[in-house]
Amino acid sequence: MLRALSLTQRLTIFFTVLAAAVVFGLGWVFIQATARHFVDLDRGTLQDKQHLIEDIVRSANSIEDTKWRLNEALSHHHDLYVVVKDARSDVLYQSRGFQSPGLLQPAIPSTAGEAGLRLRHWASEGREYRAIGFQVTPAYDKSGALDVLAAIDTEHHEHFLAELRRTLLLYALLAVAVSGLLGWLAAHQGLAPLRAMRARAAAVSGHQFNERMPVAAVPIEMADLAAELNGMLDRLRDDYRRLAEFSSDLAHELRTPISNLLTQTQVALSTKRDAPTYFNILASNAEELERMARMVADMLFLAKAERGMPLPNRERFSAAQEIQALLDFYDAVAEEKGIRLSVTGDGEIDGDRLMFRRAVSNLLSNAVRHGDPGSPVTVVIVASEAGVSISVANTSNDIDPTALPRLFDRFFRGDPSRAHPASEGAGLGLSITKAIVEAHGGDIAATSRDRMVRMVMRFPRSADVA
Repeated sequence: MLRALSLTQRLTIFFTVLAAAVVFGLGWVFIQATARHFVDLDRGTLQDKQHLIEDIVRSANSIEDTKWRLNEALSHHHDLYVVVKDARSDVLYQSRGFQSPGLLQPAIPSTAGEAGLRLRHWASEGREYRAIGFQVTPAYDKSGALDVLAAIDTEHHEHFLAELRRTLLLYALLAVAVSGLLGWLAAHQGLAPLRAMRARAAAVSGHQFNERMPVAAVPIEMADLAAELNGMLDRLRDDYRRLAEFSSDLAHELRTPISNLLTQTQVALSTKRDAPTYFNILASNAEELERMARMVADMLFLAKAERGMPLPNRERFSAAQEIQALLDFYDAVAEEKGIRLSVTGDGEIDGDRLMFRRAVSNLLSNAVRHGDPGSPVTVVIVASEAGVSISVANTSNDIDPTALPRLFDRFFRGDPSRAHPASEGAGLGLSITKAIVEAHGGDIAATSRDRMVRMVMRFPRSADVA
């Protein structure tokens, strides 16, 4: 049931129940304290009458004198009732209109730390009485003690307590209602920042990422939540921006080969050709299709990497051996430009051998493609306690410092105009390299200074592979 209630309603119910418990609890304590106070007052009054009766009986000269004195002293006391009997149970004195329930035994002293005697209670004909019983020996007859019952009608106390209960009940109900209303108001106002955050969150859309939670305007308990939501919105904005750029770049990259394929096909179909011409057109179309297939495969690879790509074949291998095999493969391409390839150092890497080769191959491909003719491309491997660092350096024009942070973005090229798309890749090589390095738990960075471009991959040290 509580799950269907809002937080404001839950807090209101909590405040109301708490207020009811406090108010009714205090009312009960007050009623009990008042009742005990009346008991103490009645006990004091009865003990005073006990002392008065004892003085009368002990100072009387005869039974007749005792009767007369008791009548003179007690007949005018309102709500006081006394019964006095002698040893033969003859009534010496009895208050008018009072029906005794039977003479009580002498009172037993209280065991609860109360002063005086323990009181007796009984009800008769709709009235309640509080009484004490005691014995007193007259001076004129030492052989027989008189039994005395002194009682007080507590009707006026009960009327007062009943009126007090009604008053306290009305006050308690009103206090609980006001507390519930104030609790609702406090909860409603206290949760106002949440409603403001909800309104701002509702304004966020694919075209509106500028809304932020009011961190400074919310209570400190909600400030962390607001800050985390702002961080989430920043990440969503960046991801959405990258997704939009990726969609635009992907459309641009696919438009060129599709346009080439469509144009060549339409030209081939426009007139009758000989077999060699059709063969050349199909060969050209196959190259474009292969380029598109590689692009799609690379995009699938990056999509898997963004979702947390596991290493398919984890093993320990020598970085120098794998890189030397790649250098042997790129020797023919490098010789055409007079570029010299070399590798120094060594270190063992715990990871996937084929993925490692692909990452290094992308860096070597970029270095050979963009390196100055006749310049060296050097690969330096440094092993340390932290892991293995591999740097690939080549000599070429410096990269714009503003472009360095975006080198590893998808479809990014140093030439924004894309004037030579046929001679360059699709702009996914460095993105794939970064994804491979991060899948191994490492990182990659690029520097460009004094016509020296250096890509540095860092692989962490890990436990031996079984």
